[in-house]
Amino acid sequence: MEVAQILLKHDLINQVQLNQLQQANGDAFDVAIEMGFVREEDALKAIGEEVGIDYVDLSNLEVDLSLLESFPQKLIYRQSLFPVSRQNGSITVATHRPFDLYPLDEASAATGLSVNPVLAGRGEISKLIKQHLGVGGETVGGLLEAKIEEDGIELLEDIESDGSELSEMAQEASVVRLVNEILLEAINSRASDVHIESQETGIVIRNRIDGILIPQPVPPEINYFQAAIISRLKIMARLNIAEKRLPQDGRIKLRVHGREVDVRVSVIPMIHGEGLVMRILDKGAMKFDLRNLGMSQHTYDVFSKLIRLPHGIILVTGPTGSGKTTTLYSSLIEINTPENKIITTEDPVEYQLAGINQIQVHPKIGLTFAASLRSILRHDPDIVLVGEIRDLETAENAIQASLTGHLVFSTLHTNDAAGSYTRMIDMGVEPFLVASTVEAVMAQRLVRRLCPHCREAFSPSHDELPDDFPFELLDGRPLYRPVGCRECRNLGYSGRMGIYELLVTTDEIRQLAHDRVSTWEIKKTAVSQGLKTLRDDGWLKVIDGDTSIDEVIRLTKNDRIIDRSKS
Repeated sequence: MEVAQILLKHDLINQVQLNQLQQANGDAFDVAIEMGFVREEDALKAIGEEVGIDYVDLSNLEVDLSLLESFPQKLIYRQSLFPVSRQNGSITVATHRPFDLYPLDEASAATGLSVNPVLAGRGEISKLIKQHLGVGGETVGGLLEAKIEEDGIELLEDIESDGSELSEMAQEASVVRLVNEILLEAINSRASDVHIESQETGIVIRNRIDGILIPQPVPPEINYFQAAIISRLKIMARLNIAEKRLPQDGRIKLRVHGREVDVRVSVIPMIHGEGLVMRILDKGAMKFDLRNLGMSQHTYDVFSKLIRLPHGIILVTGPTGSGKTTTLYSSLIEINTPENKIITTEDPVEYQLAGINQIQVHPKIGLTFAASLRSILRHDPDIVLVGEIRDLETAENAIQASLTGHLVFSTLHTNDAAGSYTRMIDMGVEPFLVASTVEAVMAQRLVRRLCPHCREAFSPSHDELPDDFPFELLDGRPLYRPVGCRECRNLGYSGRMGIYELLVTTDEIRQLAHDRVSTWEIKKTAVSQGLKTLRDDGWLKVIDGDTSIDEVIRLTKNDRIIDRSKS
């Protein structure tokens, strides 16, 4: 029965007032009280009688204040819930919203107790909150800090439960705490991804830290919670926990230590159960600064001029997870001024940038890179970022944008800078268009930085180094290798930096692209004109003591096209 019908049944309103409530916008309970049709106390008693919930007078009720230590503070402040008493395995909670069950479910999940709701006036609950959590009791800030230290993680969106047994298991306090610990450990260790894998022997958790997967030690007993852990994460990501046959993608918004963290969740069914990968985007910890990405001074000076060109295409290329988005975002922030209108189209929008207009593509409804790019050009932009050139249509639209006076940034998946020209031509773009619009290509990788607290100096002999290492540039200086210490969690590395290969499209390169020559010929010509390859830039980082020889070997290949005698 609707609230208005209940009030009419108990003779608290008349038919005219009923019609007014049904036509009004907003909650009928609140509207009836605001319009003076009924007193809150009378309305709550009538509703409680209909739904079987007792009404209590909090002013005459003895409240167990010890319950405040374990009760979620956000539910008290945001949902006006107040714990009153505890009896064995249940807790009595006062609320003024009898039909809002989600906060009660969340209270049950957080406390591990079944919730027995009672109705009380909003004003009475507010008095209790002010009396015991205000100036007269422990400060609100202190309680909130204590709760944040206890849980570490706060969900920024309400979660929904379907009431199933698996859902209820996933909402148990022990499971909630366990999942929070998994997420907190990943965020504190600067992990970019968390892999939760269902193996024949049980659950395996690995965190990708600085590009390398690191197994996480877990007790064998965690296998008992395997289904509950995955279900809890699926509930947090608003996924269907009953669907275990098809892949699903979702998103979790968190606040950790005052920072907003976005978690992209991907679930795929495997042989021994569901595998789950979470991509962590720590918005508060991310800084976009082109100067501090690891570019050499010469590369930065040239690239800084390129991103200020009036028109043309600037491409950044590399495999997934090589820092392309960070480089592009840092570039946009560097050239973002009130005089420039910058519009981006991305899939997905990873970070929100102030002063820049960003579009999230939705291929399922037809909003592709190509379609959004056509619309962007009608918005009079100066600079356009296309998240990725994936097909001929997107490539042609990007070229059209550059030909009509726009500076276009985008990414490609190629192994090196020279491959970008042939890649676009292979898509079907006319070679003369590629040659005339692409102004430069930046290839990049991310290498791990040596931990400054434990790196170890050593002086290798010529035979101990790869045959393409520029030994003559050492000039007697030592190299460094990883050791491992407490500061870097015994990994020997802490953080990452970029190595770069910036290929500027000179007249000779344009002619080669126009003539459809091979990637190898383009690269050979670029090297003869002074191009520093990824491998070259990596060796310079090794000589400077920033990274190790093993890191450069792991991420780059020996091109064997550079005449070292001219170094």
